[in-house]
Amino acid sequence: MKYKVLKSFFDILFAFFAIIILLPLLAFIFVLLWINLKTNPIFVQIRPGYKGKLFRIYKFKTMRDVKPEVGLTDFERITKIGGFLRKLSLDELPQLFNVVFGQMSFVGPRPLLPEYLSLYSIDQMSRHNVLPGITGWSQINGRNSISWKEKFDLDIWYVQNQSLIIDFNILIKTFLVVITKKGINNSNETIMPLFNGKN
Repeated sequence: MKYKVLKSFFDILFAFFAIIILLPLLAFIFVLLWINLKTNPIFVQIRPGYKGKLFRIYKFKTMRDVKPEVGLTDFERITKIGGFLRKLSLDELPQLFNVVFGQMSFVGPRPLLPEYLSLYSIDQMSRHNVLPGITGWSQINGRNSISWKEKFDLDIWYVQNQSLIIDFNILIKTFLVVITKKGINNSNETIMPLFNGKN
């Protein structure tokens, strides 16, 4: 309980000050994307959070909005600016607001699509026993280069072993992963295959 209270306190405190410090960068990216995409540059999507409760996650938009019949892959929809933001994980910065709102943590299993909820095993569902995170144990151990089973196994390990020391190590290693771009899927087919309960 003490760990959860401390983690929540530091999450909200650091996210609040991070927003203030990064406000010029956030504003610059917002305007740049608005000019480039000619539409609202904030991507909003429903994701399941703690105990499966749905919330709206915020990201900077990195893909062009196109009709399904156009037939472009996710990779082809990514803009040049969007690709740059993804490489440095700058598209995730709006999630600082999710942390301030108490919907996310800096560290935890990544919030996935709500349609996956019915596909999880009992063990996999335990990833929702903690707040979802901007980064997590699976993000520093393969990111998009590992299978769904490996991702879930890593998420379950984190839920069972979480501590402030582990969280701190994950944050440090996240910085190194972002700098080296390790584990980012460069496939021109898809960003990450959809989870179907078996893969």
